[in-house]
Amino acid sequence: MLQVRGVKRMFEEERKLSILQFIENHTRASVQELSQELSVSESTVRRDLKELEEARLLKRTHGGAVSLQSVNFEAAVPDKEDRFLDEKLRIARKAVEMIEEGDAILLDGGTTTLQIARALKSFRNLKVITNSIMALNELKDSRHIEVSITGGMLRPDTMAFVGPMTERSLDMVRVDKAFLGTNGLDIREGITTPNMLEAATKRKMISVAKQTILLADHSKIGQISFCKVADLQEMDHCILDTDTPDNFRRELEKMDVDYTIV
Repeated sequence: MLQVRGVKRMFEEERKLSILQFIENHTRASVQELSQELSVSESTVRRDLKELEEARLLKRTHGGAVSLQSVNFEAAVPDKEDRFLDEKLRIARKAVEMIEEGDAILLDGGTTTLQIARALKSFRNLKVITNSIMALNELKDSRHIEVSITGGMLRPDTMAFVGPMTERSLDMVRVDKAFLGTNGLDIREGITTPNMLEAATKRKMISVAKQTILLADHSKIGQISFCKVADLQEMDHCILDTDTPDNFRRELEKMDVDYTIV
């Protein structure tokens, strides 16, 4: 009997190791995927995921799990600027179509909002507030655009200001439209980012805008980062690309979240 229990324990440890390796290789996995991969029941997978999360080896999500690296990791701007560039350009062009002469707009830090900044130079009467040094550099020579930078604590990876000083600066303004990027976009978990200060700054941006427009290419969908920013229902509009999964679109429609596919 003792030998049988020992064998069972060995199989359990091997199974958990296989789960960790699968999620590490794929960033995330559903219960159904793991059940099929390991030829065990879904209830067994759920129990293993619960124990692995308690051991702080992964993070459970609705219907599966993600690696801790995907939850906490954020690539630097130069490393992600060219990723999904065509999608980001299409999203940015659609965002610019929503901007009117005379608007005051807020640009979040990020590579998609950077593409918006690059497309604003034809405007003749625009106010732009941003926490992004890269967006500021794009607009600093535009004579017909009034550009303000928030200041605050600089995050070198994103080249954007965050933190209490940034939030106090944002408290002084009210804008027509805020354009926000995100690291993670999930139906249940909403909009997430790896950094607490970044999340708080984004929440402040939402609070000072008449309209908030979320910008997300398909690589962000289903990803969950460490810090919650907002629920999807808090967005006035989402601009997504054509590779957005059909099931995600259906869930948005069920939630009555307004979106455009470009």
